[in-house]
Amino acid sequence: MKEVIIGGVGKYAPSKIITNDQLSEIIETSDEWIYSRTGIKQRHVSIGEDTSYMASEAAKMALENANIRSIDIDLIVVATCTPDMYTPSTACIVQSIIGANNSVAFDISAACSGFIYGLDVAKSLMKSNGYNNALVIGAENLSKSVDWEDRSTCVLFGDGAGAVVLSKSDNVGLISSFCKSEGEKYKCITIEGNDVDSPFVENKVIKSSKLKMNGNEVFKFATSTIVNSINKVLNENNLNLDDIDYIIPHQANVRIIDYAAKKLKVSVDKFYMNIEEYGNTSAASIPIALSEMWKKKLIKKGNKIILVGFGAGLTYGATLINWAI
Repeated sequence: MKEVIIGGVGKYAPSKIITNDQLSEIIETSDEWIYSRTGIKQRHVSIGEDTSYMASEAAKMALENANIRSIDIDLIVVATCTPDMYTPSTACIVQSIIGANNSVAFDISAACSGFIYGLDVAKSLMKSNGYNNALVIGAENLSKSVDWEDRSTCVLFGDGAGAVVLSKSDNVGLISSFCKSEGEKYKCITIEGNDVDSPFVENKVIKSSKLKMNGNEVFKFATSTIVNSINKVLNENNLNLDDIDYIIPHQANVRIIDYAAKKLKVSVDKFYMNIEEYGNTSAASIPIALSEMWKKKLIKKGNKIILVGFGAGLTYGATLINWAI
């Protein structure tokens, strides 16, 4: 049976950049307060680009890098918790924009772990359904869901999208993956939907469309699951950290990554970080980082890379990759 490799990567970030100093003009905070607690200096914020647009731009770049036509894409998976609308899926809108007329398209919702989940889903479908090429996209427009009066959350997030083209190959690419959920902790991070309201509801349920987060609980969850996820994929493949060239974590907080490095007894330099520029872009953070590393020529054919994510749900997981291009 053919293997599945990453054949191309792409990213998109809005041109509008909001620095910590600019945030301090609209909310009580400072560059020092934000940077010392998160490692974030700035974030890209949409000035009208919706999730589907950002996803499509990242997809176009990935297709160009892979030298594959959109018409040859069999599957589009978009990981997002900030879709353009409830229905249709953002993936179907992307399909229309890029002209991938021969593909099946759908979204998955696993928040910051979404890209990890998307790779696993796409690889499984490619192997079971005979698809030859797939697009997996992580895209978020978090600025429309952030409460800009809540300094504990609004300083953290940014907008953007990252994409990869997966293709069948004789070479090994996506080696293995691990995905898990802890649904009993779902209240730790929420963006609620429509109110429960109809002529038949006696007591209307009021919901909030703004992101809410229990930061302390999420931090504790992240610092344990990032270490456990990395160890699991290493153990399952009889590898150790010396065999790994890079770890690309979800870009949530520098402190989380520093903690993980110490717990794993490895230099933090093994972790690629760009949170200083982008902030937390949820499902987009890992593919944006991957695309950036490829452009900088930091990763080469034969490198072994671990992608690791964690987020709302609560969800987490990791993917072990042999870089094949």
